[in-house]
Amino acid sequence: MAAALGSAHQLRAAAPPALRKRGKKTLKASRAMSVVRAASTEPKIESVAAAVPSDAFLPDGLYCVDNTQTIRRKTRTVTIGKVKMGSDHPIVRQTMTTSDTRDVEATVAEVKKCADAGAEMVRITVQGMQEAKACAEIKKRLVEDGYETPLIADIHFAPKVAMMVAECFDKIRVNPGNFADGRKKFEDILYETDEEYNAEIEEIEKIFTPLVLKCKERGVAMRIGTNHGSLSARTLSRYGDTPAGMVESAFEFARICRKHDYHNFVFSMKASNPLVMVQAYRLLAHEMYKLGWDYPLHLGVTEAGEGEDGRMKSSIGIGALLLDGLGDTIRVSLTEASHLEMEPCTRLRDVGHKAAEEKWGVEKFEEKGRDFKDFARRASDLPVQKEDDAIDLRDRKS
Repeated sequence: MAAALGSAHQLRAAAPPALRKRGKKTLKASRAMSVVRAASTEPKIESVAAAVPSDAFLPDGLYCVDNTQTIRRKTRTVTIGKVKMGSDHPIVRQTMTTSDTRDVEATVAEVKKCADAGAEMVRITVQGMQEAKACAEIKKRLVEDGYETPLIADIHFAPKVAMMVAECFDKIRVNPGNFADGRKKFEDILYETDEEYNAEIEEIEKIFTPLVLKCKERGVAMRIGTNHGSLSARTLSRYGDTPAGMVESAFEFARICRKHDYHNFVFSMKASNPLVMVQAYRLLAHEMYKLGWDYPLHLGVTEAGEGEDGRMKSSIGIGALLLDGLGDTIRVSLTEASHLEMEPCTRLRDVGHKAAEEKWGVEKFEEKGRDFKDFARRASDLPVQKEDDAIDLRDRKS
């Protein structure tokens, strides 16, 4: 059976506008090396198919247990405080505060309101040392008031802040795009050789490893959360802003975790466009099946908006993946008060549970014309026109 992968190259070819807008340097960089060697011994996503038989975990080309029926993907259990996450546990609902983290009173009150509305975990942004110092007091106050809801620190650009807040919070979210590699001057980055590219991977490992060891020592969980809108300059130089770049960016950090035998982490592949988001998660699941990895998935559409628009975008992206059997925790990201996210979040969770319990699906069929890594429209035939039809079914303008 032919190997399923080469997905990074297929996706790069499938998204020429993303590469063209980056200019000639992207095209030159992407041609310079078709396969980038990892700093560790684990294979890159381009070489996985060669390393693992294509039928070792799933039939060729699949990203879920069954693409005609909702069967939840089997994962390991990740522990966040007293909350268990993974396929052996209910889908976990979470949200994120909007208060100024330095305002302890406001943040504590908001976390309580979210927890009372059903949030099983709450994420708090931690931009700098002042916020990190406030986090210890926030956690202390909540515990004193009987709230044991796990708290998650949202970290960008600040490894030292992550180390500090890991002393008191239950989970750390790191963004591979800017945790240790936050430069945004794309035109200054061009890697002609493996040595140049891998030199920066080694630097990332040096910066990220202390947090990995700290989390392992303290039993703190982690989310390796790639965001389509904040890929690093080095990732863009090699992959463009593609789902393949999102997956590889996360895998670089995951390999460091695995190198130190730390496995209490989850992945996310967020984007504001539900189609990009779904494509990235499916590719991520596909690559993990090939590697034999079983890490849980955090689902979400970034900055979905407010009102009906935000709820619809989240339902399209999160709902599609839940019906694939993918997803172990969800956040509906709305530009509204944080506790209001819980109602649509709960609805989606219930749909995911019901679909898996009742094994929603369709009759088995052989997919012959659609690649899950490509969102081109499916070719189809118009319905047959009958003489007694009241509407001209073949009138494309009607």
